[in-house]
Amino acid sequence: MPSEPSAAESHPFVTRPHRTFALLSAPVLASLIVEPLAGIVDTAFVARLGATPLAALGAATTLLSSVFWAFNFLGIGTQTEVAHAAGRGGNAGRDAATLALALSALIGAVLGLVLWRLIPVVAGFMSDDPALLADIHTYLAIRLLGAPAVLLLLTGFGALRGLQDMTTPLWIAAAANTLNAVLDPILIFGWGPVPAFGVAGAAWASIVGQWAGALWAVASVRRRLGLSPRVPWRDTAKLFAMGRDLFLRTGLLALFLLLATRTATQIGTDSGAANTAIRQVWLFAAFLLDAYAAAAQSLVAWFLGTGSRVLARRVATVACGWGLASGFAVGALMLLGENAVAALLVPATARGIFPGAWMLLALTQPLNALSFVTDGIHWGARDYGYLRNAMFAATATGAALLGLAHSLVFVWAVTAIWVSIRAAFGVARIWPGVGRAPLRSG
Repeated sequence: MPSEPSAAESHPFVTRPHRTFALLSAPVLASLIVEPLAGIVDTAFVARLGATPLAALGAATTLLSSVFWAFNFLGIGTQTEVAHAAGRGGNAGRDAATLALALSALIGAVLGLVLWRLIPVVAGFMSDDPALLADIHTYLAIRLLGAPAVLLLLTGFGALRGLQDMTTPLWIAAAANTLNAVLDPILIFGWGPVPAFGVAGAAWASIVGQWAGALWAVASVRRRLGLSPRVPWRDTAKLFAMGRDLFLRTGLLALFLLLATRTATQIGTDSGAANTAIRQVWLFAAFLLDAYAAAAQSLVAWFLGTGSRVLARRVATVACGWGLASGFAVGALMLLGENAVAALLVPATARGIFPGAWMLLALTQPLNALSFVTDGIHWGARDYGYLRNAMFAATATGAALLGLAHSLVFVWAVTAIWVSIRAAFGVARIWPGVGRAPLRSG
């Protein structure tokens, strides 16, 4: 009698790799488009208040992203561990998810309290303009109430995607950000008995949506994966040892984006406003392309969990091909949509300095795609130390060059160099497989 196919051989990716990859990526793509759309909606509404509130929004959201992204290891690590466990079989994924969710709530609460005390310091780091400082302070003080929710969402989505359930995070993200979008005009400009809160209204709308999404995500993980009756605190050291490299890698990424935003803001208010618009679209494109990274991460980790490095490498090939093609398409759409973006997101006083930086953003999208897709591949392979080193090289180079920046175009030229370094390191680890590459053939 013929033998039963192994777990790896029975996965639909083996017979229909492109179809399977697309079906896994599509819901992630939709959810990752929905998430930054909330930022674009906030930007569009706050832009109607003027250049100063818009620049303040950009500075404050960059600060928050810089901090929260540094803890992205909770979601990334959970996704990889759950996927590996699913490939092997057993309850290790449930224990990893339980611990990560508990730590997310705890770290988020502590983080919010610490940052609340440091608001004057971090706001002053971004600008010395009194009007900007007031709006940055107001926005941060409110948004920090949602710190635990942000980390719970990251971890919950990671656990679900580790199970290759890409659809549930989509519905959660869509509902949370729709709630944010509905509340934005009401709270920013006022409606009926609700007064106009201005930039504070955008912050309140965000945290309401985040907490609603976080509660839904935790309930979904409990239903799909189950939660351990007791939090396995004994594994905390292991999680943080694994997360150390991810923490440093994500922190270095956030540091570069923070420095780039700070540089653009210090060049002038109009530069800061135009940069806010460009940065929001960059994030939109990055998260869109990152859908392939999430799908690749789950597939690579699952196949490595079953012991099939050959199929894990095949995932890498398929993912990079999709990423490159999409990068060219996104870049072309950006070039075609320049005028529409400027009219929607950029104040009239800042439109003269917008086109050059926007063109650089569009032209680097294929490399941007490779940088994000290869991140996902190496996350799935648990190659966290290599990604840390690659990000250090990119950010050290970018930070040094930003010290010479004198215009918004220069800031985005440096960003293009930063992206290119990341892409080169990511590809070289797979082809030919530099160093101790987990996915090297042979």
